[in-house]
Amino acid sequence: MLKNLRVKTSKFIDETTRVSFKFNSKTYYGFKGDTLASALLSNNVHLIGRSFKYHRPRGIMTAGSEEPSAIVQINDNTALTEPNVRATEIEIYEGLEAKSQNCWPSVDFDIGAINNFMSPLLPAGFYYKTFMWPASFWEKYEYLIRHSAGLGKSPTKADPDIYDHRYIHCDVLVIGAGISGVMAAKTAAKNNLKTLLLDEKSEIGGSTIYQDSENIKINDQNSSSWLENEISELEKLDNLEIKTRTSVAAYHGYNYLLARENLTDHLSKSEKQNKVRQRLLKIRAKKVIVATGSLERPLVFNNNDRPGIMLSSAVKRYADYYGVASGQKNIFFTNNDTAYESAISLSKKGINVEAIIDIREHSDSDFTIEAESLGIKIYRSHTVVNTEGYKRINKVTIMELSKDGQSFTSSKKINLDCDCLSLAGGWTPAVHLFTQSGGKLKFRDQDQVFIPNKYPSDQISIGSCKGDFELDDIIKNTSKTLIDFLNINETEYDGLNIKCPKDKEIRNIWLLPSDKVLGKTKPFVDYQNDATAKDIKLALREGFRSIEHVKRYTTTGMGTDQGKLGNMHALGIIADTAGVKMGELGTTTFRPPYTPLTFGTIVGRNVGEYFDTFRRTPMNDWQIEHNAEFENVGQWKRAWYYPKNNETIYEAVQRESKAARDSAGILDASTLGKIDIQGTDASEFLNRVYTNAWSKLAIGKCRYGLMLNEDGMVYDDGVTTRLDENHYIMTTTTGGAANVLGKLEDYLQTEWPELDVYLSSVTDHYATASVCGPNSKKILNKLVPDLDLSDESFPHMSFKNAKIGNIQCRIMRISFTGEHTYEINIQANFGKSLWEKCMEAGKEFNITPYGTESMHLLRAEKGFIIVGQDTDGTMTPIDLQMDWIVSKKKYDFIGKRSLYRSDTMKKDRKQLVGLITDNPSEVLEEGAQIVADTKLKPIEMLGHVTSSYYSPNLQKSIALAVVRGGKNMMGQKLFIPMENKNINVTIVDPIFFDKENVRLNA
Repeated sequence: MLKNLRVKTSKFIDETTRVSFKFNSKTYYGFKGDTLASALLSNNVHLIGRSFKYHRPRGIMTAGSEEPSAIVQINDNTALTEPNVRATEIEIYEGLEAKSQNCWPSVDFDIGAINNFMSPLLPAGFYYKTFMWPASFWEKYEYLIRHSAGLGKSPTKADPDIYDHRYIHCDVLVIGAGISGVMAAKTAAKNNLKTLLLDEKSEIGGSTIYQDSENIKINDQNSSSWLENEISELEKLDNLEIKTRTSVAAYHGYNYLLARENLTDHLSKSEKQNKVRQRLLKIRAKKVIVATGSLERPLVFNNNDRPGIMLSSAVKRYADYYGVASGQKNIFFTNNDTAYESAISLSKKGINVEAIIDIREHSDSDFTIEAESLGIKIYRSHTVVNTEGYKRINKVTIMELSKDGQSFTSSKKINLDCDCLSLAGGWTPAVHLFTQSGGKLKFRDQDQVFIPNKYPSDQISIGSCKGDFELDDIIKNTSKTLIDFLNINETEYDGLNIKCPKDKEIRNIWLLPSDKVLGKTKPFVDYQNDATAKDIKLALREGFRSIEHVKRYTTTGMGTDQGKLGNMHALGIIADTAGVKMGELGTTTFRPPYTPLTFGTIVGRNVGEYFDTFRRTPMNDWQIEHNAEFENVGQWKRAWYYPKNNETIYEAVQRESKAARDSAGILDASTLGKIDIQGTDASEFLNRVYTNAWSKLAIGKCRYGLMLNEDGMVYDDGVTTRLDENHYIMTTTTGGAANVLGKLEDYLQTEWPELDVYLSSVTDHYATASVCGPNSKKILNKLVPDLDLSDESFPHMSFKNAKIGNIQCRIMRISFTGEHTYEINIQANFGKSLWEKCMEAGKEFNITPYGTESMHLLRAEKGFIIVGQDTDGTMTPIDLQMDWIVSKKKYDFIGKRSLYRSDTMKKDRKQLVGLITDNPSEVLEEGAQIVADTKLKPIEMLGHVTSSYYSPNLQKSIALAVVRGGKNMMGQKLFIPMENKNINVTIVDPIFFDKENVRLNA
């Protein structure tokens, strides 16, 4: 039966607006401003989902982004579905539909719960040992593993929501809008600094904004009232921007941060239409103030995971902020005074508090005294040893602790009825973003916390994320820190009169004792992945010592919550078991994002046709008009082939490549990367970059160059031309242009800063038409009649400046087809005009435009490589039979030393060769494997086919391939095993056409 557990009117939610929503297909009601968690609690719903491994019932544990258990799938079976949404964060709206995850057929009756009964057979790491044998069963294992993996269901339809990106620059970024964050933002803004304040909640103020205790006052005002006044003043400041519902996901170097701003997730379906759902903020701040607060710790004891077991701070927030009672029989279990504050708050609202169980022997703070005066039963020096209730807690068993906290004074047990057990295990500073930025932590023994120590950038941490947990420490230390950090004389918070109790007695026990042996208990550390204390101890017995290894072996902290609650307990248990200090043990690595990001947020508007930039050459319109088919090369749309009269690609390529050899062809080569290189050390720079020599290259000459990685493997290639004494222009492959420029800049700025060299990308500045074939000289002569095109005046691998009409251009005589070729480079906006002039001049010679596919065929006939197709990152120049391009005289170049390693000098490395088939009309498949003996089992692979075509000029199929020891196998017969047959091939020289290069000067 449904119960309404609203206990008071709350000013933080709109009780005039009733909102209906569905959970597991059942309709419930809440108010505008409720989270799904608070709304479900108000309807007395505690069973939310099932844990990952054992499928144990799980409920709401927290009230924030650290929630490990109450994660749901929203809007299932629609394009708007999203898995692993924390019920504690999503605000309810009209039309919201949520359902439990990791359960079948329902959360109330889950078949997977059989794993809980089989848990003795499923310890940490069992899958590493179980699924190895017998090997033949792997496919059956795989099927089961894949169907049990994951928590929610990934979307199967395109996301219709709109996402956006925004860049923000500010003087001061404040992360977190609790009391310390509000102080920092107000101080910075009042000192004329452009300030940005972010908080993940829907309202700023943190936990202080709903604090209502006579024991905590600022200048004789209730702390929440004082903070409300501060916020009112804050919101009037002009140079301050406040963003709520905004979570910082990542803190990178040099104060560059990423944050996700939720814009419409809290709106009804009708209000969301055509609005941006989430925006990724890319923030660059001069100074960063981290005020992310702290996370309350649970306590680790047997069966500490049942629905109804929550954090004390969460129970208080649900009561004070949302006006919701988390239970009707509340018990608090604590090792510090914050549980007393929560218990007092509940008791004053008329919510029944059965007892407080305190593992400490005594505490005499104002909170404990007030709790006693309210008649709340306190069990000092006691611990919970067990809980009962399958789908919701209904009973706890407690025993009195011994002095050392590791055993009991007697065997006496006390059973207490309850429907909500609130845990208060102390506080862990939220240092995640600080450590992401590269900050170093130190360990404070007094209260067993890691706090910021060394700051890598212009940033500071304040408030409880710095380890200040009491109000007077927060305000005084924050004020002092701001004066130093912002370089100001004073703040308005220096003379405040602050009243707050001091918590002097904290007793920290990472694993509380049980009346049973550890193997018979389930003390959970990671609530989502079902990692227990005994799993951690097992990992240590197995020999793991590093916290990172233990984490992976047990899956502790590897869920969607990233161990925000459990990691400190895991560290403590490891330290206690291994006998080392926690400060020496260190922490696991805090990686971004702090909270999960949707792919939509990451991608923004760059989806579908906007996924990547399309770059088009100046000749693109002409190519479209003449029915060209295009292929994507890098970001470029390149003409692939030009079909006529419904030709297939094969027919078009055969026609185009034949025409280029017989008369004339024209290729749009504008997409080749072009890098302008200038400076007095330009020649020396090229000497270090390329494998061949460049110092003696004459002005007006061109040279082919090969670029290697540090490991000696081919990285890129292209022709570089010397325009003047200290001026070169380099061409690169189309797809490699940006990477090559980045690599060269990296070397200039980090390895060779002494060189006087400047690089500029000029790829888009020039359009390039490449005219090739026996009649190319005649065509060029019609275009530039006054230019001397004789071989003596204009030899191969040289260039001339010329004019076509009144337009200046640069003509290079270089060839990628083996034909007599001219590459005409002209200012990009004249590219289409140049192309049309070339077509008009070549009309009498039947000039034929050809695309990239014909270009590949023509170059393959000549044995020219394409980097990335005939190479794969493991090929050296020697492997490619290009020994001639590696200078023996140069003192050094990138990758030189690697060419002389023993492994790169092996004779049986894969080497570039040519292949011809016994059947001349049979074309090999690119990527096909090459073998010497098809009868061996398993078959030994010698290499693979990299390029394969049917050559109309040779009237047979040709292929390039890489084969182990191929240079010494010329004439040898090999096999290409295909699905239904074996193809016989012969290894030949990779140059199939015009080996003497007669046609270059024809």
